[in-house]
Amino acid sequence: MTKKERKIAEDKQETEKANEEKEEKKEEKSDDRIKALTKEVEELQKKLKEKEKEIEELRDKLLRQQAEFENYKKFLDSEMEKFKCLANESLIKDLLPVLDSMELAIEDLKKRKSQELEGIKCIYQQMFKVLENHGLKPIQALGKMFDPYYHEVVAKVPSSLPEGIVVEELQKGYMLNLNVIRHSKVKISAGKGDGENG
Repeated sequence: MTKKERKIAEDKQETEKANEEKEEKKEEKSDDRIKALTKEVEELQKKLKEKEKEIEELRDKLLRQQAEFENYKKFLDSEMEKFKCLANESLIKDLLPVLDSMELAIEDLKKRKSQELEGIKCIYQQMFKVLENHGLKPIQALGKMFDPYYHEVVAKVPSSLPEGIVVEELQKGYMLNLNVIRHSKVKISAGKGDGENG
């Protein structure tokens, strides 16, 4: 081998060695880059999981707040309905004596065969219909068994009817929706024998 050939062979070896070193450095850089990217991906995945967890917590919180808001709206609606019922009850209670007076006037006009009877009856029926539309109902008393929930005994009177049966209604009682707002004032049968005032 000549000097020139040796030189070429050495140059070739050096070039190959340099290329190998470059390749090794490239591989090292690639490995380092892959490690860095892998670490970055892991960190991003960790952050993503944290954000997903945070989103889920916020979604749960939002759903709870929506449910609380709906419950609060229902509560307010219920309270408003109660308030309206109480306001109606107060007004209707104030109008009951007017109904009583009209009923007495109708009975009086019937006895006198007055021409105003039909007009008063018509006004009474209109007024009663309005109150009925707001939940007012008269309590049925006459001929019924005394019930302290609906009736208030004013007197016991002798009667051929069994004891405890309502024989006379002195003042009409009323219910508003499901609540008694005025008890019927009644006389009840004491059975056969002496009556006693209660």
